[in-house]
Amino acid sequence: MLHVRRLPARILFPVLAVLLLALMLTAAANGAYPVPPSAIVAILLDRAGWPHGGFSPEQFTVLWAVRLPRVALGALVGALLGMAGATMQALFRNPLADPGLIGVSSGAALAVALMIVFGHLWWPDTVQAFGLSLLPAAAFAGGIAATLLVYRVARGPGGVSMAVMLLAGIGLNAAAQAVIGLASYLATDEQLRSLTFWNLGSLDGATWQVAGAVAAGGAVALAVMAALGRSLNALALGEAEARHLGVLVETVKLLAIVAGALAVGMSVAFCGVIGFVGLVAPHCIRLLAGPDARVVMPGAALLGAALTVVADLAARTLSVQAELPIGVLTALVGAPVFLALLLRARRRLEAP
Repeated sequence: MLHVRRLPARILFPVLAVLLLALMLTAAANGAYPVPPSAIVAILLDRAGWPHGGFSPEQFTVLWAVRLPRVALGALVGALLGMAGATMQALFRNPLADPGLIGVSSGAALAVALMIVFGHLWWPDTVQAFGLSLLPAAAFAGGIAATLLVYRVARGPGGVSMAVMLLAGIGLNAAAQAVIGLASYLATDEQLRSLTFWNLGSLDGATWQVAGAVAAGGAVALAVMAALGRSLNALALGEAEARHLGVLVETVKLLAIVAGALAVGMSVAFCGVIGFVGLVAPHCIRLLAGPDARVVMPGAALLGAALTVVADLAARTLSVQAELPIGVLTALVGAPVFLALLLRARRRLEAP
């Protein structure tokens, strides 16, 4: 068996941070209208209060108004999905767990589908007044509502059963997909295009205002999840053992679920469904640095940000005719990784 030497956090985190910064600069420089690195530095210095020229107005508009908000939003969304994935995997004690497992993504997608197809029938005045700006609010509300529903189903006299929550999440995902399929069947061609675009994920709507909104809500989610690292390590020993160590198990479960739902809800609300980042990033960090949640969670945030930035760069540059959905690219990478994890788990069960 191949053994990979574990990297200590003091080495892993700086390497991931430098990698993320390099990828963000690369993504900012490349696209349909390339911006040279010298112009990027000049524009950043100009915005910081040290103007000295060295760039054209077109370069400034492309970089500051279009490219940088998109790169920043991609990094934020990837960090949220990566840490949410690590949190869910630690909470369920299963490396195959995904942030969408408890129905957050499906609930958000369902709310968007209902708003796109039926919103003009239910709330015509509201839809006419706010238009597409209602979709992020609907997605966030749908994700949180789905999480609360699953949590309520799983909560019993003895606390929250993670097995019941998992099954409830699977059932909710199936029901949501069925309703989304019905909405797609009843949708017009224009509505179907909007619905498909949303479900496949995209950073095309990135602005500094959107990035700021995601950063504000995401900072709370990231801080809460990061603070749970030690408690999640204790939960890995079992709930009874964690209680003996002084961990408030039910409180930790609730905080982890709410913070994970907030992270995924913010991501889906503004960027649509971007799958598998929350599965791949924590697993890669676990292979490199071991199972310590205090290392895996921030490491997964950094790697998830890097993966999302790379996927968005590929989505913008691989096709000349049209931009590819970022969710398609992450699924093309994440699905084989998921199958590899399943095969690895099967071999462990079959080993004598």
